[in-house]
Amino acid sequence: MRKIYVIGLGSGNPDHMTIQAIKALNEVDVFFMVDKGAAASELIDVREEICRRFIEDPHYRIVRARNPERDARSADYRHGVEEWHKARAAVFEDLIRDELGADECGAFLVWGDPSLYDSTIRILQHVLAQRSVSFEYEVIPGISSVQALAAAHKIPLNNIGEAVHITTGRKLAEGRMGDAESVVVMLDGENSFRSAPATNSTIYWGAYLGMPDETIIAGPVEEVADRIEEVRRTLREKKGWIMDIYLLKQERDDA
Repeated sequence: MRKIYVIGLGSGNPDHMTIQAIKALNEVDVFFMVDKGAAASELIDVREEICRRFIEDPHYRIVRARNPERDARSADYRHGVEEWHKARAAVFEDLIRDELGADECGAFLVWGDPSLYDSTIRILQHVLAQRSVSFEYEVIPGISSVQALAAAHKIPLNNIGEAVHITTGRKLAEGRMGDAESVVVMLDGENSFRSAPATNSTIYWGAYLGMPDETIIAGPVEEVADRIEEVRRTLREKKGWIMDIYLLKQERDDA
Protein backbone atom coordinates (compact mmCIF):
# COMPACT_ATOMS: atom_id res chain seq x y z
CA MET A 1 0.00 0.00 0.00
CA ARG A 2 1.29 3.43 -0.89
CA LYS A 3 1.65 5.82 2.04
CA ILE A 4 1.47 9.61 2.02
CA TYR A 5 2.71 11.90 4.76
CA VAL A 6 1.29 15.40 5.09
CA ILE A 7 4.06 17.09 7.05
CA GLY A 8 3.72 20.47 8.74
CA LEU A 9 6.98 22.40 8.34
CA GLY A 10 6.34 25.41 10.53
CA SER A 11 6.12 28.92 9.17
CA GLY A 12 9.45 29.15 7.38
CA ASN A 13 12.21 28.55 9.90
CA PRO A 14 13.83 25.10 9.60
CA ASP A 15 14.24 25.16 13.38
CA HIS A 16 10.45 24.85 13.63
CA MET A 17 10.70 21.22 12.54
CA THR A 18 9.51 18.79 15.21
CA ILE A 19 11.20 15.48 15.98
CA GLN A 20 8.07 13.72 14.68
CA ALA A 21 8.33 15.60 11.38
CA ILE A 22 12.03 14.83 11.03
CA LYS A 23 11.37 11.12 11.60
CA ALA A 24 8.69 11.20 8.91
CA LEU A 25 11.03 12.97 6.46
CA ASN A 26 13.48 10.11 6.80
CA GLU A 27 10.85 7.56 5.74
CA VAL A 28 9.95 9.32 2.50
CA ASP A 29 10.93 8.08 -0.97
CA VAL A 30 9.27 10.84 -3.00
CA PHE A 31 8.56 14.46 -2.07
CA PHE A 32 5.82 16.12 -4.11
CA MET A 33 6.34 19.86 -4.41
CA VAL A 34 3.61 21.93 -6.00
CA ASP A 35 5.28 24.88 -7.68
CA LYS A 36 3.52 28.26 -7.51
CA GLY A 37 5.86 29.88 -10.04
CA ALA A 38 9.05 31.92 -10.04
CA ALA A 39 7.67 34.63 -7.75
CA ALA A 40 7.22 32.11 -4.92
CA SER A 41 10.26 29.94 -5.66
CA GLU A 42 11.61 30.72 -2.19
CA LEU A 43 8.87 28.52 -0.75
CA ILE A 44 10.25 25.57 -2.72
CA ASP A 45 13.81 26.49 -1.78
CA VAL A 46 13.00 26.30 1.94
CA ARG A 47 11.39 22.90 1.50
CA GLU A 48 14.46 21.59 -0.33
CA GLU A 49 16.77 23.03 2.33
CA ILE A 50 14.76 21.26 5.05
CA CYS A 51 15.18 17.96 3.19
CA ARG A 52 18.93 18.47 2.84
CA ARG A 53 19.33 19.44 6.47
CA PHE A 54 17.31 16.72 8.17
CA ILE A 55 17.35 13.63 5.94
CA GLU A 56 20.20 11.33 6.90
CA ASP A 57 20.19 9.03 3.88
CA PRO A 58 19.53 11.11 0.74
CA HIS A 59 17.91 8.35 -1.29
CA TYR A 60 14.78 10.41 -1.86
CA ARG A 61 13.68 12.12 -5.05
CA ILE A 62 11.71 15.32 -5.59
CA VAL A 63 8.88 15.59 -8.09
CA ARG A 64 7.54 19.01 -8.97
CA ALA A 65 4.17 19.86 -10.41
CA ARG A 66 2.63 23.13 -11.49
CA ASN A 67 -0.01 24.46 -9.13
CA PRO A 68 -3.34 25.17 -10.89
CA GLU A 69 -4.39 28.78 -10.51
CA ARG A 70 -7.63 29.68 -8.74
CA ASP A 71 -10.04 31.89 -10.61
CA ALA A 72 -10.14 34.86 -8.24
CA ARG A 73 -12.73 36.56 -10.46
CA SER A 74 -15.43 34.01 -9.66
CA ALA A 75 -18.47 35.71 -8.13
CA ASP A 76 -19.16 32.60 -6.03
CA TYR A 77 -16.10 32.30 -3.78
CA ARG A 78 -16.89 28.83 -2.44
CA HIS A 79 -17.61 27.44 -5.93
CA GLY A 80 -14.36 28.93 -7.21
CA VAL A 81 -12.38 27.29 -4.43
CA GLU A 82 -14.12 23.95 -4.94
CA GLU A 83 -13.26 24.01 -8.65
CA TRP A 84 -9.68 24.88 -7.79
CA HIS A 85 -9.52 21.98 -5.34
CA LYS A 86 -10.78 19.62 -8.05
CA ALA A 87 -8.01 20.80 -10.38
CA ARG A 88 -5.41 20.31 -7.65
CA ALA A 89 -6.85 16.87 -6.85
CA ALA A 90 -6.31 15.83 -10.48
CA VAL A 91 -2.66 16.90 -10.19
CA PHE A 92 -2.23 15.03 -6.90
CA GLU A 93 -3.85 11.92 -8.34
CA ASP A 94 -1.45 11.89 -11.30
CA LEU A 95 1.55 12.39 -9.02
CA ILE A 96 0.62 9.56 -6.67
CA ARG A 97 -0.34 7.14 -9.44
CA ASP A 98 2.57 7.85 -11.79
CA GLU A 99 5.44 8.77 -9.46
CA LEU A 100 4.93 6.63 -6.36
CA GLY A 101 5.57 2.91 -6.38
CA ALA A 102 3.11 0.49 -4.84
CA ASP A 103 5.23 0.07 -1.71
CA GLU A 104 6.75 3.55 -1.54
CA CYS A 105 6.18 6.49 0.77
CA GLY A 106 5.44 9.98 -0.55
CA ALA A 107 5.02 13.33 1.19
CA PHE A 108 3.54 16.78 0.76
CA LEU A 109 5.38 19.40 2.80
CA VAL A 110 2.88 21.93 4.14
CA TRP A 111 3.70 25.45 5.29
CA GLY A 112 2.64 25.93 8.91
CA ASP A 113 0.19 23.30 10.15
CA PRO A 114 -1.84 21.12 7.74
CA SER A 115 -5.03 21.57 9.75
CA LEU A 116 -5.20 25.38 9.51
CA TYR A 117 -6.23 27.07 6.24
CA ASP A 118 -4.47 24.54 4.04
CA SER A 119 -6.19 22.40 1.43
CA THR A 120 -3.84 19.38 1.26
CA ILE A 121 -5.88 17.10 3.53
CA ARG A 122 -9.16 17.91 1.76
CA ILE A 123 -7.57 17.30 -1.63
CA LEU A 124 -6.15 13.93 -0.62
CA GLN A 125 -9.59 12.95 0.71
CA HIS A 126 -11.07 13.96 -2.65
CA VAL A 127 -8.52 11.82 -4.48
CA LEU A 128 -9.36 8.81 -2.31
CA ALA A 129 -13.08 9.34 -2.94
CA GLN A 130 -12.49 8.97 -6.68
CA ARG A 131 -11.20 5.41 -6.04
CA SER A 132 -8.76 5.56 -8.96
CA VAL A 133 -5.65 5.26 -6.78
CA SER A 134 -5.37 3.83 -3.27
CA PHE A 135 -3.10 4.93 -0.44
CA GLU A 136 -3.10 5.59 3.26
CA TYR A 137 -2.03 8.90 4.72
CA GLU A 138 -0.81 10.36 8.00
CA VAL A 139 -0.79 13.98 9.12
CA ILE A 140 2.17 15.41 11.05
CA PRO A 141 1.35 18.70 12.81
CA GLY A 142 3.59 21.73 12.55
CA ILE A 143 4.06 25.12 14.20
CA SER A 144 1.45 27.42 12.68
CA SER A 145 1.86 31.06 11.71
CA VAL A 146 -0.60 31.84 14.51
CA GLN A 147 1.86 30.52 17.07
CA ALA A 148 4.80 32.14 15.32
CA LEU A 149 3.02 35.52 15.32
CA ALA A 150 2.38 35.42 19.07
CA ALA A 151 5.98 34.36 19.75
CA ALA A 152 7.39 37.11 17.53
CA HIS A 153 5.40 39.77 19.40
CA LYS A 154 6.01 38.09 22.80
CA ILE A 155 2.32 38.05 23.68
CA PRO A 156 -0.38 35.54 24.62
CA LEU A 157 -3.11 35.18 22.00
CA ASN A 158 -5.99 35.27 24.47
CA ASN A 159 -7.07 37.51 27.29
CA ILE A 160 -7.56 35.72 30.61
CA GLY A 161 -10.34 33.15 30.28
CA GLU A 162 -11.38 34.53 26.88
CA ALA A 163 -11.75 32.95 23.46
CA VAL A 164 -9.64 33.38 20.33
CA HIS A 165 -11.42 33.62 16.98
CA ILE A 166 -9.53 32.67 13.79
CA THR A 167 -10.96 33.99 10.54
CA THR A 168 -10.07 35.35 7.11
CA GLY A 169 -9.72 38.85 5.72
CA ARG A 170 -12.81 38.29 3.59
CA LYS A 171 -14.93 37.43 6.63
CA LEU A 172 -13.52 40.37 8.56
CA ALA A 173 -14.43 42.75 5.75
CA GLU A 174 -17.98 41.36 5.89
CA GLY A 175 -18.14 42.26 9.59
CA ARG A 176 -18.15 38.62 10.70
CA MET A 177 -15.69 38.72 13.60
CA GLY A 178 -17.51 36.68 16.21
CA ASP A 179 -17.63 37.97 19.79
CA ALA A 180 -14.06 37.13 20.86
CA GLU A 181 -11.75 39.82 22.22
CA SER A 182 -8.85 38.34 20.25
CA VAL A 183 -9.25 37.80 16.51
CA VAL A 184 -6.55 36.22 14.34
CA VAL A 185 -6.90 37.11 10.67
CA MET A 186 -5.35 35.05 7.86
CA LEU A 187 -5.51 35.23 4.06
CA ASP A 188 -6.09 38.98 3.95
CA GLY A 189 -5.03 40.55 0.67
CA GLU A 190 -7.10 43.71 1.11
CA ASN A 191 -5.90 45.21 4.42
CA SER A 192 -9.25 44.38 5.99
CA PHE A 193 -8.01 45.33 9.46
CA ARG A 194 -9.40 48.78 8.65
CA SER A 195 -12.84 47.17 9.02
CA ALA A 196 -12.23 46.26 12.65
CA PRO A 197 -14.46 47.86 15.28
CA ALA A 198 -12.84 50.42 17.56
CA THR A 199 -13.00 48.01 20.51
CA ASN A 200 -10.42 45.78 18.81
CA SER A 201 -7.92 48.57 19.12
CA THR A 202 -4.52 46.89 18.87
CA ILE A 203 -3.08 45.06 15.88
CA TYR A 204 -0.12 42.70 15.99
CA TRP A 205 0.98 42.15 12.38
CA GLY A 206 3.67 39.92 10.95
CA ALA A 207 4.97 38.92 7.52
CA TYR A 208 7.37 36.11 6.52
CA LEU A 209 7.25 34.83 10.10
CA GLY A 210 10.22 32.62 10.93
CA MET A 211 12.07 33.58 7.76
CA PRO A 212 15.09 35.91 7.37
CA ASP A 213 12.79 38.71 6.14
CA GLU A 214 10.43 38.46 9.12
CA THR A 215 8.78 41.85 9.69
CA ILE A 216 6.46 42.75 12.57
CA ILE A 217 4.50 45.87 13.48
CA ALA A 218 2.24 46.46 16.48
CA GLY A 219 0.11 49.31 17.78
CA PRO A 220 -3.36 50.83 17.76
CA VAL A 221 -4.97 50.18 14.38
CA GLU A 222 -5.63 53.84 13.69
CA GLU A 223 -1.97 54.68 14.34
CA VAL A 224 -0.21 51.91 12.41
CA ALA A 225 -2.66 51.02 9.60
CA ASP A 226 -0.98 53.28 7.03
CA ARG A 227 2.46 52.00 7.99
CA ILE A 228 1.39 48.36 7.67
CA GLU A 229 -0.10 49.01 4.23
CA GLU A 230 3.06 50.74 3.02
CA VAL A 231 5.43 48.09 4.41
CA ARG A 232 3.25 45.30 3.05
CA ARG A 233 3.21 46.88 -0.43
CA THR A 234 6.99 47.41 -0.39
CA LEU A 235 7.73 43.85 0.72
CA ARG A 236 5.42 42.36 -1.87
CA GLU A 237 7.01 44.41 -4.66
CA LYS A 238 10.49 43.42 -3.48
CA LYS A 239 9.91 39.66 -3.16
CA GLY A 240 7.02 39.10 -5.58
CA TRP A 241 4.91 37.40 -2.91
CA ILE A 242 3.88 37.89 0.69
CA MET A 243 2.46 35.77 3.50
CA ASP A 244 1.24 37.75 6.47
CA ILE A 245 -1.10 37.38 9.40
CA TYR A 246 -2.30 39.57 12.24
CA LEU A 247 -4.03 39.58 15.59
CA LEU A 248 -6.65 42.18 16.49
CA LYS A 249 -6.92 42.38 20.23
CA GLN A 250 -9.02 44.30 22.69
CA GLU A 251 -6.54 45.16 25.41
CA ARG A 252 -7.54 44.93 29.06
CA ASP A 253 -5.63 45.59 32.28
CA ASP A 254 -6.09 41.95 33.34
CA ALA A 255 -5.27 40.51 29.88
